[in-house]
Amino acid sequence: MFQIDPLSRTPVYEQIIEQVQRLITAGVLRPGDQIPSVRGLSLTLRINPNTIQKAYSELDGAGLITSVPGKGCFVCSDAPERLRACALARLPEWQNLTRALLQAGMEEEALIEALRKIGDESDLRKESPS
Repeated sequence: MFQIDPLSRTPVYEQIIEQVQRLITAGVLRPGDQIPSVRGLSLTLRINPNTIQKAYSELDGAGLITSVPGKGCFVCSDAPERLRACALARLPEWQNLTRALLQAGMEEEALIEALRKIGDESDLRKESPS
């Protein structure tokens, strides 16, 4: 389910956070689903359990997962909505970048085509767990 790139400049705990968020957004992990245990994921990925715990703590703090003592960690019921709200909050950032690209002379059709290409390459709605 998780793939860690040890050569990436992105810290491992952030890679885990990003992947959990992506899996929730894609509907692969649904509200109520249990995510892998810290110990199990540590053995599978061969990384320090403290690294995984740090990622899980941040996901818990963001309200995306919840820990049930003795049972594990589960996706929160409102996690997909929280992630959508965070994405929508970034819309002004995207609009400003788009405005800057247009002002720099980029054609509107080229922007639209770039957006379509990104959508085709990373269609999260069709992503399956690996």
